Amino acid sequence: MNYRPAVSGDEERRIRAWHDAAYESIRDGKGVGVTEVLGHQLEIPPQVIPPPRMSLGPAVRDEVREGDRVLDMGTGSGINAILAAAKSTDVLAVDINPHAVAAAIANAERNGVADRITCRESDVFSAVEGTFDLIIFDPPFRWFAPRDYLEAGMADENYQALTRFLEQAGDHLAPGGRILMLFGSSGDLDYLYRTAEANGFTREIVSARELTRDDQTVTYVSFRLTRQAR
Repeated sequence: MNYRPAVSGDEERRIRAWHDAAYESIRDGKGVGVTEVLGHQLEIPPQVIPPPRMSLGPAVRDEVREGDRVLDMGTGSGINAILAAAKSTDVLAVDINPHAVAAAIANAERNGVADRITCRESDVFSAVEGTFDLIIFDPPFRWFAPRDYLEAGMADENYQALTRFLEQAGDHLAPGGRILMLFGSSGDLDYLYRTAEANGFTREIVSARELTRDDQTVTYVSFRLTRQAR
């Protein structure tokens, strides 16, 4: 897969500047340490992206049903897995970043749901088995090559992981299963939509919010994907 940005050179430079500013802010320690997110205490180590201001968390709380088997793809600090574990007793949280996996384990214990969450390293679905009623994925927005584990929470080179996720996710959905995702217009939202549709998914918008910084406005969209059994 050879992804090509469907944006002008000026727009790509604007997105790159937005991305680099966010990365440098986090690398400088903003958000590191103990923080409270949606009523939960989390320990955020330096190599892990802190839960963003525009998060998928509220949608996760509304979406999870009792009895759901849940997969939290790219768990990061583990916040979405912890939120899911308020209702689900069977949550699998995975991340390619070993520091994120360690943080998710510690945060699940900190919040009293370690018996409901299994955490492991996985490159997309490489270490995932079985099917799930709900898959949660808050993917990196930008298509740039990450420089380290920290930036891998924000950048996915040529959308390789995102593309594999959308190509393989249907094989891991139980009948009637749903995917809950968040993505922003500081990435190529149209590419995500096109790729999801090409893989047979129907999209339903859950919520949309805007954030303005330095005279630039980004739209963040939470949406649900479903697919009829083939």
